[in-house]
Amino acid sequence: MSSFDQVRNVEDRPSLESGLNHSLRLELGSVDTMSGKIDALYIYDEQNQPLVEQVYRSRPPSAASIRPLYFAHPAPRPSLIYFPNTSPPVTVFSIVQSNLHFLALSETDTEPLLVLEFLHRVVDILEEFVGAPLLSTKVQANYDVVAQLLHEMCDAGIVCNTELNALQEVVEMPGWMGKLLGNVGLPGSSTPVLGQPSALKRQSLTSSSAAQGPAIPWRRPNVRHTSNELYVDIVESLTVTMAPSGRLLSALVSGTVAFTAKVSGVPDLLLSLTAPGGQHAVARKMELPVFHPCVRLARWRERPGELSFVPPDGRFILAGYEVDLLPLDPGLDEPPSHMEKLFLPTIVDIRKSLGPAGADFEVRLTLNTNFPGQPVGSRAGTGRGGSGSSTPSFLGGGNSGNSAPVLEDVVVTVPIPQSVRNVTDMKASRGEALFTPGRGVLEWRVPTKDAGTVSGTATLRCTVMGHSSGDLDDDEADDPEADAQATLLQGYYDDSAAVSYQQNAEPELMKQKPKKKKKKVKKVKKSSSSRRSATITSPPGTDVNLDETQLPTSDLNPGQLLEPSTSQPPSHPQTPSLTPPPKQQPQDSPFSIFHTAPRKTKTQINASLMPNSASVSFSVRGWLPSGIKVESLNIDQRRSRGLGEGVKPYKGVKYLCVSRQGIERRC
Repeated sequence: MSSFDQVRNVEDRPSLESGLNHSLRLELGSVDTMSGKIDALYIYDEQNQPLVEQVYRSRPPSAASIRPLYFAHPAPRPSLIYFPNTSPPVTVFSIVQSNLHFLALSETDTEPLLVLEFLHRVVDILEEFVGAPLLSTKVQANYDVVAQLLHEMCDAGIVCNTELNALQEVVEMPGWMGKLLGNVGLPGSSTPVLGQPSALKRQSLTSSSAAQGPAIPWRRPNVRHTSNELYVDIVESLTVTMAPSGRLLSALVSGTVAFTAKVSGVPDLLLSLTAPGGQHAVARKMELPVFHPCVRLARWRERPGELSFVPPDGRFILAGYEVDLLPLDPGLDEPPSHMEKLFLPTIVDIRKSLGPAGADFEVRLTLNTNFPGQPVGSRAGTGRGGSGSSTPSFLGGGNSGNSAPVLEDVVVTVPIPQSVRNVTDMKASRGEALFTPGRGVLEWRVPTKDAGTVSGTATLRCTVMGHSSGDLDDDEADDPEADAQATLLQGYYDDSAAVSYQQNAEPELMKQKPKKKKKKVKKVKKSSSSRRSATITSPPGTDVNLDETQLPTSDLNPGQLLEPSTSQPPSHPQTPSLTPPPKQQPQDSPFSIFHTAPRKTKTQINASLMPNSASVSFSVRGWLPSGIKVESLNIDQRRSRGLGEGVKPYKGVKYLCVSRQGIERRC
């Protein structure tokens, strides 16, 4: 049976290389060489209640006192939080696994990578001993085993033993018979009480191992298997960022080599990796490699691509690496020719501000299953139904018997702005789309059952609906002519121009046609378009007294209009201004357009509701974007011990590419 199903989601785990310098090569399992001490480890259940409290040194704050401080931070919480007000001040490192919170406290300046990796090791070890998924009920039912593991993995705050094989030798798992005899009070093979150290057992193990020779710390002795099997699983996580024009901004791969060894005795293995361009290109391809302590680094330095090691028994992470698929110089304007060799099985594009009101957007998804390095006859989708079309199959539904790569779990994610109230009229050519207002995310899933029947392109068209806005009047909300006129008038007038225009006007011109001015006021109340036309058709140089528009018609006469102009010269500074400040102008004034803020049209408002990016999630079985492959896996019979003559283990290799919202298209 392959170990592919047993491998945990290693792509979801934070990459170890992200926190390392280019000159640093960290060996997994050598975390005890780093500086720093861990004071305590706390585990909280699904209801954020303390489940396990393990204190290693000093007197750190209790789990009950740290609980309100830690959970006061909104999710997602950072993996490192400093609490200066506790007694003593501590730094809290945290991870979350299966809704269980693992917290490690440290008073001293500790390497964050050390503590976080230790927490991940605790999760891995507990899953091996207790069972996956890790639940609070399992931890409570096996508290004696959990306490022994936490005590063995860290001693006085120093990480000392995190290897599964070594822990299996010192921590005893009680069997069903031992539990039964322990419940009725009879002596059995149950685990001793936590407070009683098993010194005799450790002494016997030490003496026996010393008699047998130097023990391998990562492999338990006397390993026996009825069926000898070796499995290699290479998992790569792809992350690509594309500009709105389609140009690639970044393309990174984070790879993990998972190994499963079920071989009797002490086998000595040699794993050879290759890459496009030959085995000598592996060193250039794999950046920031990290290895398990079992790997002989001298062999890798002499011959990059060859891993010589004595594996632990069972499943473990053999190596990790990073690959830059786009090693470009940022100063270059034109991409080099090797960019054309980059293959992406999924490409997403988004068009926004569509429709008469600009409230629609369209997502276009293109999948290509013509994976490089695969013969034409073995590609998925070819030969189905006798179709000779060159269009690539959308989801790669080849026969299960061939070894062609299979594209699965295709999901398009579109982040929606918070100002969007709802997304309606979702029309997908394939699959189904769902919008969750609480999360602000639109998900479009294309099921794998449509494999072989879907073309190379699928589209999704949606309409966004925003919250009610007061920027538009009810009369102008549905008037396209008003929107066009408002757009034309924007930017042509300002407040200073309106004031100077009125101050420099001739007073004699104000005597002319006072009745026409009153007619203009009536026209303004009818519609906004007539108000703008009245403003534009005013005679040049004509000034209007805005105070007169506020008076009743019966109170106005020509004599009253002539008094301001005959009493004082028009340019005298003490003359009362015939035009009030712009702030005091009524909204019904024909010149109010000069002082109001530019009105937004429906298209402009809907433009702010459009998404800014779209990403694709997928998985491909049988293909790696870096092109790294296993060339050979051999057993060195001369160095191996206890394997047996003529034993040829079964060997299996699997490749998996996983991208969780990895291909992002900005717009």
